[in-house]
Amino acid sequence: MARRCEICGKGPRVGRNVSHAHNVTPRRFQANIQMVRAIIKGSVKRIRVCTRCLRSGKVAKAA
Repeated sequence: MARRCEICGKGPRVGRNVSHAHNVTPRRFQANIQMVRAIIKGSVKRIRVCTRCLRSGKVAKAA
């Protein structure tokens, strides 16, 4: 399952872990993706949506 928002396209970002000893290793920052029952073109579908889209009202949640 791709961790990508189906509304805005937000996905994983790349960064680095930096320890106290300044050892640097690569890491991934995952987007906060939730499975939501939403109304899409008049029908109810389950989509993967980031929480930013949920909070901003870009998704009409089904009851």
